[in-house]
Formats: sequence, C-alpha cells, structure tokens
Amino acid sequence: MDEQNQTWVSEIVLLGFQNLHNFKVPLFSLFLLIYILTVWENVLIIVLVAFSRNLHSPMYFFLQQLALTDLLGSTNIVPTLLLTVIHDGTTLSLVGCFVEFYFFCAPEAFECLLLAVMAYDRYVAICIPLRYTSIMSHRACVTFILMFWALGFSNAMITVNIIGSLQFCDQNTINHFFCDFLPLLELSCSDLSFLEIDVIIQSLPLIICPFVLIIVSYMCIAHAILKIVSHTGRQKAFSTCSSHLAVVSMFYGTLIAIYMVPPSNQSQTVSKVLSLLYTVVIPLVNPVIYSLRNKDIKEAFKMILK
Repeated sequence: MDEQNQTWVSEIVLLGFQNLHNFKVPLFSLFLLIYILTVWENVLIIVLVAFSRNLHSPMYFFLQQLALTDLLGSTNIVPTLLLTVIHDGTTLSLVGCFVEFYFFCAPEAFECLLLAVMAYDRYVAICIPLRYTSIMSHRACVTFILMFWALGFSNAMITVNIIGSLQFCDQNTINHFFCDFLPLLELSCSDLSFLEIDVIIQSLPLIICPFVLIIVSYMCIAHAILKIVSHTGRQKAFSTCSSHLAVVSMFYGTLIAIYMVPPSNQSQTVSKVLSLLYTVVIPLVNPVIYSLRNKDIKEAFKMILK
C-alpha cells in the first residue's frame, strides 16, 4: 500500500456493549461484583495451599497455579470491560492494546499446558499409584510450572511481536470489550500469511498436544476405574477427576467455540457472550468447582477461620 494513502493507527477504540441505556449501572455493578468475588476466591485458594500442610501435594500445587492464572487473566481483562460498560466504549493506545493482548495470551497458553499436566497427575495417581511420589515429585512439579510459564510468555511475545510488525491503517475500531486476537487481525491491512503460519505452529505444542494428552489420560483413567471392583472405590476415584473434567470441558468448549468456529458463523453478540464466559465467568467458577466437594480445602478453610 502506498504510504501517502495510509492513515496510521495510534489508538484503538473498543466499542464494548453498545446501546445499554438503563442497564449500564446494573451491568457495571454485576461485573464489578464478579471481579471482587473472583479475586477473593482465587487469592483464598493460593493462600490455603501455601499455608495448609494437608494441601502440600502436587494436585493442590497445580490448583494453586490455576488460581494464579485465573487471577492474572481476570485482572487483565475486567478493568477494560468495566470501562467499556460505563462509558459506552473506551480508548487504548495501540501499544496498550498489544500489552493487554500479551497478558491475555500468556496465561491462556499456560493454562492449556497446566490442565494437561493436571490430567497426567490424576492418571499417575489412579493408574500407577505406587510410583506417584517418585514421578510427581516436588522438583518435577516446580520444573513443569517454570517451563510452562516460560513457554507461555515466550510464545505470547513471539505472537505479539509479529502482530506489532503488521500495518494498522484507516480503521481503529474494535467491536469487542478487549483486545482479542481475531478483532486485532481485522484491523490490519498487511499480509497475514506469516502470522497464520505462526499460529498453526504454536497451536500444536500449546493447544493440540495438551488436549490430546488430556483425552488419552482420561481414557486410561476410565479404563482403570472400570477395573475397580467396589462401588465406593470407583466413586472415590471418579470424584478426584470430576472437578478437573468440568474445568477442562468449560475451558476447551469456549476456546473451540470462539477461535475454531468461523467468525461468519456467529454474530458479534454471541462472540462477546462467549468471550465473557471465557474471561470473566470461568475464573469465578473454577475455585467453586474445585472447592465445593473437596474435603481437604474445606478443612483447611476451617482451620484458618479458627
């Protein structure tokens, strides 16, 4: 494109949810309440696992990391969401938009890997319990987490650098409540083929392989559970996996619905609602799912109250 005909974009306008009229204050209050509850729940999980001796196990260590991920993701997105609701949209600098996308992308990549290792942890605990302590040692768990955070942030940096090298001209309005991947690409007037190759390459180790590992782990777990003779034993084995299965189903279900379904097949409203579920509701619900039927967490909470 001829540089003389380009109007370079330096700010991004997020439209958020338009035409709310009398629903502005109720929606703002609702999202603020959800955010406060999300912060409280996830901080509580982090503190409980850190200071309760009976929660010093790989399963709860990974749960603590999941809570940290949800806390970071929610804190990154919700303030922008609140601004778009109360002001009928908001404006971010282009750099600020990239920063928001970076801190959205990195925790989400980390969570894909984390959910996979959590499934593997349950597989080892149920299928090869005698080797559980040696395989899922504290050193191995810490190594997994450090490696996953490094992969999440480094791959997010690569993607953001490629998006930052694109040309953004003429249009600067995004019909969304945060700087997401697909809406950003719609603003670019550059060739996106290199970015598409990068996304395909990165999705293999960060999304597809973890998802396959989760499926294989649960196939092995289901096979092992069916071999258990006693009904009580089966129920106990399944109860340790049910919370994780619920979290995985919500996470990957919304991920597939948002990013795998062609944009032409869903309206902007549906896309925003799915994104709300992905970025606001799931971080609120995850701690509840893990805590609702978990006796260890309930006991640890009672001990702190005492």
